[in-house]
Amino acid sequence: MLALHRLARAREAFAEGEQLLMTGALTGATNRLYYAAFHAARALLATREVDSSKHSGVILLFQRHFVRTGLFAASVAQALPRAFEKRQKTDYADFATVESDEAGRVRTEVHV
Repeated sequence: MLALHRLARAREAFAEGEQLLMTGALTGATNRLYYAAFHAARALLATREVDSSKHSGVILLFQRHFVRTGLFAASVAQALPRAFEKRQKTDYADFATVESDEAGRVRTEVHV
């Protein structure tokens, strides 16, 4: 039940990110696309009955339970920390911008 709820949130955030991309709101799109990946990772973690209150903790737990065990390729799993880093910069750094190709790459990498 919890995993399905989180997956629904991931899909909703992804759809919001796509809408923002279409309107050229690249910072908002990057934010929503990151949260799509974040909620999807938390959905998977719910199947293992683990979670973290920190974004970095979710990333670490995802790596531990799904990448190191071979369920996800490391190359695929890097999308979450890359999206997190981009979201952190664009949400909190002064004068940070997102180029169209960067937002598109985040979208492609985190497709839910």
